[in-house]
Amino acid sequence: MMEKPTVNVVTLGCSKNLVDSEKVLSMLSDRGFVAVHQTDQPTDIVIVNTCGFIGDAKEESVDEILRFAQAKEDGLIKELYVMGCLSERYRSDLRTEMPEVDRFYGKFDWESLADDLAAAHPTQIKTYAPAVNKHRMVTTGPSHAYLKIAEGCDRFCSFCAIPLITGRFHSRTIDEIVSEAEDLASQGVTELNVIAQDLSSYGRDLPGGHSRLAELVERLAGIDKIRWIRLHYAYPADFPMDVLDVMAREPKVCEYLDIALQHASDKVLANMRRHITAAETRDLIAEMRRRVPGIHIRTTLMTGFPGEGEAEFEELMTFAREMRFERMGAFAYCEEEGTYGARNFADDIPQGVKQERLDRLMALQEEISQEIQNEKVGRIVEVVVDREDDDYYVCRTQWDSPEVDPEVLVRKTEKLVPGSYLDVVVEEAYPFELIASPAKPAGE
Repeated sequence: MMEKPTVNVVTLGCSKNLVDSEKVLSMLSDRGFVAVHQTDQPTDIVIVNTCGFIGDAKEESVDEILRFAQAKEDGLIKELYVMGCLSERYRSDLRTEMPEVDRFYGKFDWESLADDLAAAHPTQIKTYAPAVNKHRMVTTGPSHAYLKIAEGCDRFCSFCAIPLITGRFHSRTIDEIVSEAEDLASQGVTELNVIAQDLSSYGRDLPGGHSRLAELVERLAGIDKIRWIRLHYAYPADFPMDVLDVMAREPKVCEYLDIALQHASDKVLANMRRHITAAETRDLIAEMRRRVPGIHIRTTLMTGFPGEGEAEFEELMTFAREMRFERMGAFAYCEEEGTYGARNFADDIPQGVKQERLDRLMALQEEISQEIQNEKVGRIVEVVVDREDDDYYVCRTQWDSPEVDPEVLVRKTEKLVPGSYLDVVVEEAYPFELIASPAKPAGE
């Protein structure tokens, strides 16, 4: 009997791409393939799920495709397929430049990939039962998973290529999302990281024409086995304030919000076409903290966008000092072809200046993060165990999203099981991690 072909799905880019990869893995498994994710072992077939968001991501995707193209030429793999954002945007160019790739799929036609592979291997994949549900092969560990609730974006910020790749905003229905979440819970997932390019717009394209994010979050909180729900990638303009009320009253909804703000100069915000002012942004953050005391806000800021002189950058620095974001990332502007910014603004700030400003901003954030982390020393907090390292168990609090936020290193004073939850007492604080020990039950 011939062995079943093994397919290695390699994921690049964001967690939204990872969700697509997990669905591909499940579809391949349903059709009789041995489906694996990002293995270093040789496989018959490789699928590269690409990112095309910014220059560095595009370069990484091209390099990865070329790496596997060489492996195919060397006889280490037999077939190579490409899907995702990069091939959605540049498919015709890639076909010309990379003939080693057997076929390119984009951001939205990849669901036919598993059927195409099954048809190409009829002697090895004789029978299969197409999936009739939303099963995914969860790759993110014992307890957490990402839940994508929408695709696309209608905001058309002048620096962003996402609408050019993903198209207009499209919400999934609440029932469909809840069904997928229930399936994830049945697989042992207890922590849902809800994601979309623009959470704030969720539901506005559904019947009724209004935001339904709060309604969705309440429905997700009603799933028995789900313990934490965390919200990612909100947009500041037209933010649905009622979701804060759900966060405040529903224990399962983490006191956490990922909301990209980008800048704090009215001039730069206008150039970015963000549809919000610096004063409105300050008012929004104040209201979030008023409604949800203890909320940890993660944001993303940008340096070097056209129109950002030293005065505008100092406005951004002042904003960061005042807001004291619990979590913050930043990046230097990179012009993306086809965007409003590329068509209408000269990218005339030297790269060295962009980077120097970025370094100053992140140095300030490191100081702020250290001060905020210090406030947790002596507190008892709940954590989830992600994995075991040599000296510690690596854990996270409700305020820490996987991979991007600080971790809690828990001393090995007792055996802990990945995926379990426990209370720990924080003993030491550093800008991007805490040291803790299991808290002793009352009376010990």
